[in-house]
Amino acid sequence: MKCSSMCCLILLALSLLTAFTLASSSNGIDGPFYDSTAYTECRAEAEKPLYNGGMLKDQKPSVPGKDSLTGIGARYTPTYILHNLTQNTIYCFSIWVKIEAGAASAHVRARLRADNATLNCVGSVTAKHGCWSFLKGGFLLDSPCKQSILFFETVNFLIMQTSEDDGKIQLQVTSASLQPFTQEQWRNNQDYFINTARKRAVTIHVSKENGESVEGAEVTVEQISKDFSIGSAISKTILGNIPYQEWFVKRFDATVFENELKWYATEPDQGKLNYTLADKMMNFVRANRIIARGHNIFWEDPKYNPDWVRNLTGEDLRSAVNRRIKSLMTRYRGEFVHWDVSNEMLHFDFYETRLGKNASYGFFAAAREIDSLATLFFNDFNVVETCSDEKSTVDEYIARVRELQRYDGVRMDGIGLEGHFTTPNVALMRAILDKLATLQLPIWLTEIDISSSLDHRSQAIYLEQVLREGFSHPSVNGIMLWTALHPNGCYQMCLTDDKFRNLPAGDVVDQKLLEWKTGEVKATTDDHGSFSFFGFLGEYRVGIMYQGKTVNSSFSLSQGPETKHVRLQI
Repeated sequence: MKCSSMCCLILLALSLLTAFTLASSSNGIDGPFYDSTAYTECRAEAEKPLYNGGMLKDQKPSVPGKDSLTGIGARYTPTYILHNLTQNTIYCFSIWVKIEAGAASAHVRARLRADNATLNCVGSVTAKHGCWSFLKGGFLLDSPCKQSILFFETVNFLIMQTSEDDGKIQLQVTSASLQPFTQEQWRNNQDYFINTARKRAVTIHVSKENGESVEGAEVTVEQISKDFSIGSAISKTILGNIPYQEWFVKRFDATVFENELKWYATEPDQGKLNYTLADKMMNFVRANRIIARGHNIFWEDPKYNPDWVRNLTGEDLRSAVNRRIKSLMTRYRGEFVHWDVSNEMLHFDFYETRLGKNASYGFFAAAREIDSLATLFFNDFNVVETCSDEKSTVDEYIARVRELQRYDGVRMDGIGLEGHFTTPNVALMRAILDKLATLQLPIWLTEIDISSSLDHRSQAIYLEQVLREGFSHPSVNGIMLWTALHPNGCYQMCLTDDKFRNLPAGDVVDQKLLEWKTGEVKATTDDHGSFSFFGFLGEYRVGIMYQGKTVNSSFSLSQGPETKHVRLQI
């Protein structure tokens, strides 16, 4: 990108003005500003509705008659009648829910009946008796709908033992909100969050040794690394495959081993450790200055544990677990920036059932003791993909994190969200990320792909949506694609064919990698010896040429509200 100093300043001012206009406008041509507010504590009083209620402003819920919800399996709960919903509009929904009677707590799922179709979940919350819980979600319709019903379903409830309740759950709702966004308005909001969370203004000042400003110096700025990592899984198939290695290194600065660190791979037979493949893959990572996630130490799904481990009980299993942690993490201490300590513990409980309810929490303590600098995650699926999976709702995830934090001071550092999508619901995805962000922990999308049940073009379209949602959410720190290449393809989605020709999803990734990196900036300093630009966060190299002299330097661009000033002498 070539730009004079004045041009760059004008562009910077316009970018900031656009962002300010978007943030402050509620009903102008830029549309509403997305409200990322979320609550995860049960409160004595409900907060006011987001967007002042939006389409539901001043609308009171009704209790449906028996016939109005026939065939959709709901208990009779408050409902909202929605009129004239439009196609391809993103609707953000939120509401406060309280159980009045019939249960101590319950999983409440918001559902939408639109014409002859029913959306099984457009938001969910774990509601409690006597206090208000915040449900946040949303939906997008494939076709317009003149009239639809938004209603609630209660599942997994804990009955209160009182004679007057008779097992009938009564819900109370308040502060409902439904805010529509056009696709353009949604994208404008994403761009605003990208410009404020992923970029920062920079001013380069050039002077002589005596402090005199240098006008007309030629300055070249180049981003050499990014703060936000976008990577892909690799497997043993990359070893010795030079074309694959070149294709990978050209694009990615982060990776995760697909299977080669898992217990069944490193110790298929008891006592016979084999790190050969993992070591070779780590050599590739080191040689190319790639950061790597450690995946995984333990997997709670019994079918993905070695056969011999499944046959252990009691102290024999506990001893094997301790040896596993010590062997794996001592060998690779300091090598992996993250560790998925417990994989899919919301869905499975292999170790919990054999070693005690809180056994997995002890794994975090042991991992912390061996590698104190690694960020420790637990990792699970169907958290951001849907709210229909009762085992992995956002509230279940948050409850597990808080429970772990209360367990003898054990610390979990990161939120791992697998992200195996079919058709993404971007409004729901963003709402869930908002609620997880209240934990104030780094969030990583750890295994992103789109189902192979879709054609390549649809995979690419949906992948672009997921990547933009992740990159534009301020609490997401990185994205890992689950696209390790095998002779017979990939787990669900490939980026390239076996000749390393991009598939549509690969084109999307290449486009985003280019879009979300500062291109080469060339300019000359103005009469104040400076020029400005707006750059993505990361590391930069800067070169100055003036009257035959050359100076090279570097600087880091980290997040901050103020302009970054870089002062150089020539």
